[in-house]
Amino acid sequence: MSNLVLGLSAFYHDSAAALVRDGRVVSAAQEERFTRRRHDPAFPRRAVDYCLRESGISLEDVDAVAFYEDPALKFRRVLATYLGAAPGGFASFRDSAPQWLGWKLSTLRTVRRELAGAGPVPPIEVRRHHESHAASAFYPSPYPRAAVLCIDGVGEWATTTIWHGTEDGLRQLAELRFPHSLGLLYSAFTYFCGFKVDSGEYKLMGLAPYGTPRYERVIRERLIDIRPDGSFRLNLRYFEFLRGQVMTGRGFESLFGGPRRQPESPLTPREFDLAASVQSVTEQVVDRLARTARDLTGERTLCLAGGVALNCVANGKLVDNQIFDEIWVQPAAGDAGGALGAALSVSAARGGSRDHLAGGGDGMSGALLGPAYADDEIEAYLRENRIPHRRWEPSAQATEVARHLAAGRVVGWFQGRMEFGPRALGARSILGDPRDPGMQSVMNQKIKFRESFRPFAPSVLAADAKDYFDLKQESPYMLIVSPIAEARRIAADGPAATGLELLRRPRSDIPAVTHVDYSARVQTVAEETDPAYHRLLRAFKEATGCPVLVNTSFNVRGEPIVNTPHEAYTCFMRTNIDMLALGPFLLDKAEQPVPAGDDDWRADIPMD
Repeated sequence: MSNLVLGLSAFYHDSAAALVRDGRVVSAAQEERFTRRRHDPAFPRRAVDYCLRESGISLEDVDAVAFYEDPALKFRRVLATYLGAAPGGFASFRDSAPQWLGWKLSTLRTVRRELAGAGPVPPIEVRRHHESHAASAFYPSPYPRAAVLCIDGVGEWATTTIWHGTEDGLRQLAELRFPHSLGLLYSAFTYFCGFKVDSGEYKLMGLAPYGTPRYERVIRERLIDIRPDGSFRLNLRYFEFLRGQVMTGRGFESLFGGPRRQPESPLTPREFDLAASVQSVTEQVVDRLARTARDLTGERTLCLAGGVALNCVANGKLVDNQIFDEIWVQPAAGDAGGALGAALSVSAARGGSRDHLAGGGDGMSGALLGPAYADDEIEAYLRENRIPHRRWEPSAQATEVARHLAAGRVVGWFQGRMEFGPRALGARSILGDPRDPGMQSVMNQKIKFRESFRPFAPSVLAADAKDYFDLKQESPYMLIVSPIAEARRIAADGPAATGLELLRRPRSDIPAVTHVDYSARVQTVAEETDPAYHRLLRAFKEATGCPVLVNTSFNVRGEPIVNTPHEAYTCFMRTNIDMLALGPFLLDKAEQPVPAGDDDWRADIPMD
């Protein structure tokens, strides 16, 4: 038996496919990168095609298909929720019942039908949602044994689970169930602050340092009862997700001084303080749950997955509090990573190995698991479209790009295999000079076309990380927030500032990546994981003395990260990116022809 397993997540949010061979992650990609529909929940047909093509196999070579959750159990939970909320939830049930009674209830038949066009369909094995999360966290981790903590909105019933990962596999130790969900609590505040649920949570986290947690006591006393072990119960009278298709209603309005903020309206001090308050409560719950996971397992390492594991501020607090010696977060911690986890779980049950442990690293290959484009493919695209370009040798290209970055230019960086998960890690990135105080504003407003308060992350040479950040462990996947090193900080002077006024005050000698609370969401870059990106960082250090770059995802607001050379070039031409490094080719904006008939393209960008 070849132990070749294809994992799928689909039909709810951010569908994906992943291929695992004998326990080793071979490829993984989200459907949105191919369809260009952000968080595409459709069956991941194109992602499946990519995974098979990447390995040069067909579906008949696959031993099993692993689906990331139990559709029948999920349907029972949804039905029980509607019945429990009757009659208040009737309108929501009436609107969604046709979907649930149709294709969602027959999910596995849909999977078979969708796969049938690719060849004979292998046996389909179902894994529960949190089991998939746990498997995605533990099996590729660098630890032979670990505590595993999974926190999200909801799977079938589970919203929080604790597992023990050992040489014998995964064993579940504890579970919290819907509707008591830390992820849904955070999403309720995301909604109330005027951001979109399931994508705006990053914005809420980024907004938190601008406020003070003055609503924390209200949240603790009225919305959530937190026990010493981290378990909790929500006061459901204040939430609407059981009864309708919105997260909050009059209950929230009575607690927090009026109606929710309307999307795209000006932010007020209330939103800053609400973000700070729910972020503080979230950190408290995660801290207590982690301590319970440590006590239940006796382990000194922790693996994390589930949507709440993408809260890199809470992760950073876990590291700072030294509850564990080290933590490891699955880079695709959300639903997309469930495809990978389901495949790993089925592969493990079939005798799959964890050979990566012998090398001392993790099994995610730096999350660089998506499509790559050969140099001749890129060159053919450039020549066919008569796009001005120059070809460079790797070291010379790094030196030239570093020179442009040091001169204040913004560079699109498209190299190698695309990242799996929500973070750009140096394969599909937009880069800038972190020493430039105006770089955050330029990149937010003229390139990303998003809110000015959104922070940017630094990439730093792993060997130099401690010179710039108070980082207690490596952070290769940009999922840990760390304080800026004291030696790099600039004391605030002048009159006291509040809210977005804080943006105008540099706080370190790398101001473009220093948040207003002297923190940064750090990515440490090692040569063995990403030689091209490491080479560029090293060249920038040689040119400037600084081993840090601003790194943000290669996309604009409302669009998925670019996948193909054409998408990279289109984004380059539609924004104020100055240079594009497309494989070994370097393109200068000043040399490009002016695109015709594209004046009002930004009108198509979703605003949230």
